[in-house]
Amino acid sequence: MKAIIMAGGEGSRLRPLTCDRPKPMVPVMDRPIMQHIVQLLWDHNFRDIGATLMYLPEDIKDYFGDGSDYGVNMQYFIEETPLGTAGSVKNAQEFLDETFLVISGDALTDFDLNYIMSFHQKKKAAVTIALTRVPTPLEYGVIITDEAGSVQQFLEKPSWGEVFSDTVNTGIYVIEPEVLKLVPNNTVFDFSKDLFPLLLSRGIPIYGCVMPGYWCDIGNLAQYQQAHYDILAGETNISCPGSEIAEGIWVGSGTEIHPEAYLEGPSFIGQNVKIGKGAKVSGFSVIGSNSILEENASVKKGIIWNNVYLGKKSSLCGGVIANRVKIKSHTSIYEEGVIGDDTILNSYVTIKPGVKIWPHKTVEKGAVVQESLIWADQAKKHLFGANGVTGTVNVELTPEMAVRLGSAFGSCSKKEGQIVLGADGYPCSQMIKNALAIGLTATGCNVLDFNKVVTPISRYGVRTLGINGGIQVHALEQGEKVCITFLNRQGTNITKSEERKIENAFYREDFRRVAGSQVTDIKNYPDIVSSYFEDLEKSIDGDIIRNAHLKIYLDYDFMNFDENLPGMLENIGCEVIFSEGADLDHRFNQDLRWYQQRVVDLQCDLGAIFQYDGEKMILIDNLGHVIQDDLYMVLVSLLVMKTHQDATIVVPVTASQVIEDMAKKYQGKVIRTKTAKQFYMQQMIEDKIVSTQKGYKQYILQFDAINALVYILEFMAKEKIPLSEIMALSPEFYQHQKAIECPWHAKGTVMRKLIEEQSMEEQDGGGKQGELLDGVKVYHENGWALVLPDSDEPICRIFSEGVSMETAEELTAMYADKINNYKKE
Repeated sequence: MKAIIMAGGEGSRLRPLTCDRPKPMVPVMDRPIMQHIVQLLWDHNFRDIGATLMYLPEDIKDYFGDGSDYGVNMQYFIEETPLGTAGSVKNAQEFLDETFLVISGDALTDFDLNYIMSFHQKKKAAVTIALTRVPTPLEYGVIITDEAGSVQQFLEKPSWGEVFSDTVNTGIYVIEPEVLKLVPNNTVFDFSKDLFPLLLSRGIPIYGCVMPGYWCDIGNLAQYQQAHYDILAGETNISCPGSEIAEGIWVGSGTEIHPEAYLEGPSFIGQNVKIGKGAKVSGFSVIGSNSILEENASVKKGIIWNNVYLGKKSSLCGGVIANRVKIKSHTSIYEEGVIGDDTILNSYVTIKPGVKIWPHKTVEKGAVVQESLIWADQAKKHLFGANGVTGTVNVELTPEMAVRLGSAFGSCSKKEGQIVLGADGYPCSQMIKNALAIGLTATGCNVLDFNKVVTPISRYGVRTLGINGGIQVHALEQGEKVCITFLNRQGTNITKSEERKIENAFYREDFRRVAGSQVTDIKNYPDIVSSYFEDLEKSIDGDIIRNAHLKIYLDYDFMNFDENLPGMLENIGCEVIFSEGADLDHRFNQDLRWYQQRVVDLQCDLGAIFQYDGEKMILIDNLGHVIQDDLYMVLVSLLVMKTHQDATIVVPVTASQVIEDMAKKYQGKVIRTKTAKQFYMQQMIEDKIVSTQKGYKQYILQFDAINALVYILEFMAKEKIPLSEIMALSPEFYQHQKAIECPWHAKGTVMRKLIEEQSMEEQDGGGKQGELLDGVKVYHENGWALVLPDSDEPICRIFSEGVSMETAEELTAMYADKINNYKKE
């Protein structure tokens, strides 16, 4: 049988371990990852093995040669330029003249490969994908199959809202050679993104086989360490080399261990290692061949490669040390510290947790190295959350982190053109903005500083000035936290793929740097605020509003809006009454009855409460009814459809079903999107809802509270009806939502169970239709419920709508019970 090992990976997320070697050559238990794969193939009677190579291919060819030392025949196929996963295998098409197995050279597994080959033949599949179940599926391709194993749907590296299962693609495939005819020559082409969707679209049989056994995708340093711990703990059938001299302690030949050294299992010590008097090797430690641990040296859950010297009273706790590193006496390396090849750490050096030292460096005596690769809270799975990068000031979001974040964004942007920087009036926001500016200019970007602005004005400035993109910083919780939002050239939030590029650059510190002579001045543009308000006043019929003599009860953050907002309202003839209420966090999250009463008592036409960043507001109509969140979205939809014939409305999957009812009445169209803001915004852009024409634009109404308020006032004045009568034009609806605690590792399982249950009910004729646009949405006879994993917190959110509030609450409660039961399982 023939197999092909995909071994072209650069392994950028494993740096500095992969600075001088391809990822498949990173050692696990004192031998390269790829050697474990070759051994697995040999164990299952694969003798003809090909390997696709690209990054440092000679390292792999020199190590494995023709394969005779490993009992196999090795052939190599080198990509001159990246061809993608399927493209690289296509490059070996002449070799693959029979049913063959594809396996990754940088994942560790003990799968029974004969089992999947048998499954493939039994199903008469064109392609069979080896599947496994993982606690956190965000970094993998999620696969959904039917009971027979036929693939129904898959999604590459989903967000939490897209996680429909905990069953993922392992990158191990059995493929019929005819399938390669669908892969174009010399073209970037991936299995998951290109080939498999093509097979599904043509009805070609593709199956998924859930494999028992161990599998670990060694994609990052944490997974690399975990693979060692799993082997030592006996979680896999991958054996430790050497002899077991005591329970759980494996030692290679030629190793010398002082009688007064202390060894604790499980641990592995390679060949020709010397361990001195009083040295301590604690459980879950790995010592590579030809290494020396001097007197009283200590290793605890550490991984040491070959030819490493650990001096007297030096210690390694939970870190990784690459080849030929010299660590002199009294030096300490803490958790997640990584030291690259040929580095010298002099005496009394301290390497703080998470610090990574690139190869060939020298650290002077007594230095305390604090530069950390990872600054964010370890509980967070990603740098980006639902609305950008958010964190506590000077704890999770420090100025140092902001400099690196600015460099990451700048490195992913063109040097030509400009990048806008804006921040609200809080000092902490301005501090983070200034730090971002340093990072941007270091990469050669031209920075245009809007100074103090709210988010809608930054979006307006990027869009109208033709800027490449921008960054906006705004405060939360009275300045305790800040949120950093990244904008594209249209002024909308950047896409998920762009977020990943920035995130990768940030974590790898893969920054573009320019010469000092190329660093440009930061230019100020203080006129953007006045331009914004001037354009706003030009876009409306001010005389109609003046003649209406509207009275507005206004509450806003003076630190962010100054006199511009009330001044503009007074310019168009509105009487403005200012609130003396509580802070904005209180207003947006607490009881609003005090405001309702004030609007009614003062006989105002409406009340408006603005959020910090100016994108969102709460309205209170003349009768004291609160209009926010879902109800506000219905109001926006109503205004757009009443003022635009055949209007297209974009709403998230959580929005009320009554919007479809209104669309039928007004001959409109509704498009549903995922809940994340960038999907929502981008769909509006694609459907050309944002335009320069005068009108009640949904984008403006939804994401620019200042513009939205003025447009609503203009509509009231033109139609000569109060806000309460406008709201009466929309049907009543009943929605409910709830958050349920759900650990990160349980989310994938919960979603898979929900889909399996819903699919079984559909097959049994239960009448419940499902939808997987974002999360799992199930339609019931009297309403619908949506379960959506949160991207920022270990919770699942449940949204429901029913024919009555009681029905909506019952649906929420029912799915809360399901989630709790699935968590127990």
